[in-house]
Amino acid sequence: MRRTKWIFSICQVLIFSASLLFNAHAAEKKTIELRYATFFPTTDKQAQLGNAWAKEIEKRTNGRVKIIYIPGGAFVRGDEIYEGILIGAVDIGMSAFAYNRRLFPAMEAIDFSIGYPSAKVATSVINDFYKKFQPKELSNVKLLYLHAHGPGLLHSKKPVYRLEDLKGMRIRSIYFSAEVTRALGAEPVVKPQGYTHVLLEDNYVDATWSPMEVLKGWGQAEVIKYTLEPCSTSYTTGFYVAMNIKKWNSLSKDVQGVFEEVSREWITRHAEAWDLSDEEGRKFSLSLGNKIIQLSKDESARWRRTVQPVIDEYASRVESKGLPGKEYVETIRNLIKKYKER
Repeated sequence: MRRTKWIFSICQVLIFSASLLFNAHAAEKKTIELRYATFFPTTDKQAQLGNAWAKEIEKRTNGRVKIIYIPGGAFVRGDEIYEGILIGAVDIGMSAFAYNRRLFPAMEAIDFSIGYPSAKVATSVINDFYKKFQPKELSNVKLLYLHAHGPGLLHSKKPVYRLEDLKGMRIRSIYFSAEVTRALGAEPVVKPQGYTHVLLEDNYVDATWSPMEVLKGWGQAEVIKYTLEPCSTSYTTGFYVAMNIKKWNSLSKDVQGVFEEVSREWITRHAEAWDLSDEEGRKFSLSLGNKIIQLSKDESARWRRTVQPVIDEYASRVESKGLPGKEYVETIRNLIKKYKER
């Protein structure tokens, strides 16, 4: 009788252990469902790359991760995405630092009108800048990767050859470019990219600051006539792909490894896509009869000198908050030079 009870007890332990192992295995195999939002429209290459990134995560995790991709600001607008990530309304988001003014005192330095020549350079600069300074402003999310567009230029409905031509113009801007607009003598109208086409079409603004890619990707070549290429003051916009920190911490180490591996690969892909889109935007605009104006060397220097106080003001402002604003500026200039020469 005792032997029978002993065998029965052993069987119970074995069954209980097997049940635990089965439940652990089942939990491990359970699909992790994540929501990923961006403001880029579905037709834009950046939106398509975001979707491709999500699909690659799903593939390399053998379906353990399922990402519901929501482009076009359909769930949250560009300026709401970061907050959405923080509160868990979305798990992952891609948007621009510039949509949340003063929330990113270090990263907003990337958007200076400082002479970016390409998206390849701008994207290398933003990633190196982040690695060097590791700004605390991003410590409340899991930053997956960064990218930045090619030269930000002035696209207008009337020609601009000199600073004086800007007087009285209303220019669609975003935050740092709004300060540049004021310095140049025009009036900024601060609105996200999605509003630009209708603002130009309805003559509410006379011009917009954007990279060439918007001329085709957002159809803006249809509502402008001229593009100005002042290379000395061309800016960029920094973009982040970030994840809710609690959601990130809930992932297993191997799944986290997949996210980081794919994200590293996607940095170059975004840069290449931005530069390709710029070239397509240029060609599309010219095909509609629009013109590209090149500033003279002397005039370009005038624009650079006019914009410099805005950069100096930024450096002083963040220095007063205990951040190395002057070092930020110097680092960005040196990185542009470094990657420009490659």
